[in-house]
Amino acid sequence: MRHQQERSVPRLLGSAVRGRGSEMRMLLFWSTVQAVPAFLSGRLVAKALDDGFFAGRTGRGFVWLGLLALGAVVGALATRETFMRLARIVEPFRDELARLTVTGALRHSTEAGAAGDTAGVARLTQQVEIVRDAYASILLVGQNFLVVTTGALIGLLTLMPEMLALVLPPLVVGVAIFLAALGHMAVRQRESILAEERIAEGTAALTADIRDVVACGAEDIAAPMVGQHIHAQARAARALARLTAVRIVAVAVGGLLPVILILLAGPWLVAHGATAGMILGGLTYVLLGMQPALQTFIDAISGPGLWLVVTLRRIVEASGALERSHAPARGWHGWQRPPHHGVLLSGVTFAYGSVAEPVIGDLDLRVPHGEHLAIVGPSGVGKSTLANVIAGLLRPQAGEVRLGGVALDELDPAMLAQHRVLIPQEAYVFGGTLYENLAYLHEDARRSDIDRAIDALGMRALVERLGGYDAQLDPATLSAGERQLVTLVRAYVSPAWLVILDEASCHLDPAAEAVVEEAFGRRPGTFIVIAHRISSAIRAQRILVLDGTHVLHGSHGDLLARSALYRDLVGHWQFDGIHAA
Repeated sequence: MRHQQERSVPRLLGSAVRGRGSEMRMLLFWSTVQAVPAFLSGRLVAKALDDGFFAGRTGRGFVWLGLLALGAVVGALATRETFMRLARIVEPFRDELARLTVTGALRHSTEAGAAGDTAGVARLTQQVEIVRDAYASILLVGQNFLVVTTGALIGLLTLMPEMLALVLPPLVVGVAIFLAALGHMAVRQRESILAEERIAEGTAALTADIRDVVACGAEDIAAPMVGQHIHAQARAARALARLTAVRIVAVAVGGLLPVILILLAGPWLVAHGATAGMILGGLTYVLLGMQPALQTFIDAISGPGLWLVVTLRRIVEASGALERSHAPARGWHGWQRPPHHGVLLSGVTFAYGSVAEPVIGDLDLRVPHGEHLAIVGPSGVGKSTLANVIAGLLRPQAGEVRLGGVALDELDPAMLAQHRVLIPQEAYVFGGTLYENLAYLHEDARRSDIDRAIDALGMRALVERLGGYDAQLDPATLSAGERQLVTLVRAYVSPAWLVILDEASCHLDPAAEAVVEEAFGRRPGTFIVIAHRISSAIRAQRILVLDGTHVLHGSHGDLLARSALYRDLVGHWQFDGIHAA
């Protein structure tokens, strides 16, 4: 998983520039223009001295220096254009990061038994801004280092190739020293970020219970909950600061050692045709071009660069959204054919909280592909919880759920959503056309597919009353039963092979409910219904009875003979049915 997340970071960075080719080309163009002063500086200084001041032609010397100043103005204008192009690349990237962060925080906070993702606030308000600023800095400094250094090296080559041999090797060694220490810096930076998140989480937990802590006099016990994370962050910060010495050495080797070598080799350079102006020009290339560019590059990579990689990896880890949006479903082979393994639960246990009594305890259940199963039990026994566990909306604390022979944890959520559908009691209908609502789970559905579903579930009269498929729906004007009928047709049209109805037809009359359940019973695939009428149970091929401590399953007649709870439920349903009728 960690390797996948590490691969996700460059993929996410690549997505920031993908589709923005024109902005990248203009950024490269203005960056090249920005390097003009670096390329000209040494040669113009050499000309000003050798062809001007040292030759007794002061005016000509000032002309060369004037050209150098003009080049600086051109570089400044290019810098302005570079920043403008940079903003058009970075700001959309920031928006994408914010979307990932919010998605991950919401997903974490809505998981059963999970506390609110307070660290998500730190990621959204601080870490996203850190990544945005760091990404802009790396793009700007990285391209500046490349073009300035390249310009200076080309200038040295054209000025005097012998000086290039004195400058290039130390530069390469200095960069290599820095890159060798970069991995250790990244580890310390990550430790600091994780400690920061734990500080946020610990502070939020302590604040929520501060009254109880004070009332019980437990301040000395509660304080270390946050204090240990503060100390961890301080240790990581100190370790990272110690690595600063490597940056100093790298800059000294790559940016200052060439100056010393040029000065020491002065007599030898003069013997090979170098003039005073040429030597000073070479020093200008190093001191005003390469050395500042190297210093800025190392500072940016060891500062914003580390924050970029480490923080971005943390955002990817926390959101989980990137892998889900790009990774193929593992082990599913696209579900091109209906999986004949059906639904399998092995030792599944689920509780709403670490200290709560399990709602589902060590449950083993197999629902073969194509079976129609009804789940019954008293109110609050866990029928809806079981439906959500099977659908993958709740994660059990123990055991495993497999759909089509594949464990839920191994499935890409987008692929899972295509092949199982859960319709709850409260139907969701959105503003839009009736057709958009019906085809919501199968956008490529043909009109003929919708027509067959409408007729199979008995919704034709409602379609005509609403004004046809193109009618605009106002959910508030529909009755609860009508909203349920819309979502039931939506589920019927979907490509899902597993359909779970959690009392999704409770607002329909018994006759309409019978039409719906018989239609789903004929539909290819596996059908699980949380029953609220005896008729729903009788129509099923098999009935599962939940009573909180025992699980029984069998046919209607079999359970009447074996289960006192089922007999009580049947009597209650029949009594309610008389009054409901």
